[in-house]
Amino acid sequence: MSERRAAADHVHATMRIVLLCATAVLQFGLSLRPLLTEEYRHRWLAVAAFVALACVTAAACAWVPRRRPFPMAFTVAGTAVVLAASCCAMVAVEPDRRFQAPDWSFGLVGWHLLLLLLDRVRVLVTVLAAHLATSVGLFLSAGVPDRAALGAAGAAAFGAVNVQLAVVVITRVLRRLTQEAWAVAEERDRLLPRVLTARRWERGQRSDFAGQLGLTLPLLAGLADGELDPRDSETQRRCALAATQLRRLFAENDEVPDPLVHEVTACVDAAERRGVDVSFAVSGAAVPVPPRVRHELTGPVVAALSAARGRARVSVLRTDDEVRVAVVADADADVGFGVGAAAAGAVEVECGVFGEHLRMEARWRRQRR
Repeated sequence: MSERRAAADHVHATMRIVLLCATAVLQFGLSLRPLLTEEYRHRWLAVAAFVALACVTAAACAWVPRRRPFPMAFTVAGTAVVLAASCCAMVAVEPDRRFQAPDWSFGLVGWHLLLLLLDRVRVLVTVLAAHLATSVGLFLSAGVPDRAALGAAGAAAFGAVNVQLAVVVITRVLRRLTQEAWAVAEERDRLLPRVLTARRWERGQRSDFAGQLGLTLPLLAGLADGELDPRDSETQRRCALAATQLRRLFAENDEVPDPLVHEVTACVDAAERRGVDVSFAVSGAAVPVPPRVRHELTGPVVAALSAARGRARVSVLRTDDEVRVAVVADADADVGFGVGAAAAGAVEVECGVFGEHLRMEARWRRQRR
């Protein structure tokens, strides 16, 4: 929220620079000549008002380049000086010459008030309305004006007030657009890490799918070309291995509370579809396991279940210190030792043969924080 406020202050600081330049040009470029050439009831009052307004402009020059809000004391004192100078300038003009060339202060005072009260819109509108009402009251105090004078006064007042209110509206629109742009940038920065993570995950998934298909496509090509015999036991084992690997790969993409058990269940389901009698047991509460570690933990399950001839037993054990996945199946011993040799990283794989049964266990020790 503080950053959005800083963005809004930046808009006000930029608009104050524009208003300071406009006020200086209007005062010394357009208001000085009428002051020197026109007739006044009290010229000294008109000169004093001009000097007071010039002092406010000069004092603002010390703050505006710093691009910081005006101090409250300066705002209050400057507004009081501007209003007092406005009253002096209006009193110095002949009543029948108001809203004409001698009344140079009418439009100029509004720009000083814009410069001082740009970030306090309600106060600004109230002061501008009071200034307009006072000017109209003094104009009507000289008597009922004719149509020409009334039209000229209305056009002058309408033009000056509309331009000044347009500046207020433009400033508020720019402030709102800046805050919205800042909010969009904050949202983009907040979502960028998630997008990068999602892209890395997508690349990883594509790599995994490509690896699995790289193992499956030669098998399918061999079956299609007749180079592999579907009745051969080795071909059947390779098909079972490819099917189990794909089922596990599909399960990795599912959003479930316990991903490890979900992936092991997918492997068990693939074996049961082949007619293998599998018993599955889970012990311990679910713990977070990184995807790569899950892949290594379920590797022995994939290999053993795809090679099982008729029976298998799978167990998952979770504790505070480690996660174990074990499988016992009536499979050949060479399958188990191949997986053990391929295991890497933080997962340890142990293989053993007990008669006609192969036992494999993958163990991952959790790092305590």
